[in-house]
Amino acid sequence: MAHWGVPGWVLLLLVGSAGSTAAQGRPPPTVELRENYPNPFFPATTIPFVLAPQRCEGGHRPLVSLKIYNVLAQHVAIPVLLHADGRRLDEVRLTCGLHEAYWDGSFRQKNRQLTPGIYYAQLVVDGERYTLKMIARR
Repeated sequence: MAHWGVPGWVLLLLVGSAGSTAAQGRPPPTVELRENYPNPFFPATTIPFVLAPQRCEGGHRPLVSLKIYNVLAQHVAIPVLLHADGRRLDEVRLTCGLHEAYWDGSFRQKNRQLTPGIYYAQLVVDGERYTLKMIARR
């Protein structure tokens, strides 16, 4: 019997599986996590995302978090929301439209520094997860 370590399971949950929305007959997504720029980056990057108007029907303001993970699925950082007094994107209620998060490459643990490699940005909107692969390269 195969033994799965926790990091493998967590990474599987982070990456998930993505299929074509149109091919599955679903309506268009109400959240779009766009490609970070620059990518590759070092040390900082901007991560744009869009909350579609349908997400905010009836005055709803989605609950949004964005976290950065390394390839071992370890949580390393929480970016800040650009153009919004530098609030960390950790369970923040947002209006619909285009938003940009900024990660300066710093880690939660102050003694850690960004190293080249693969990182994942995971956006959570009202409990739904969206994941983006990013490359840090000098």
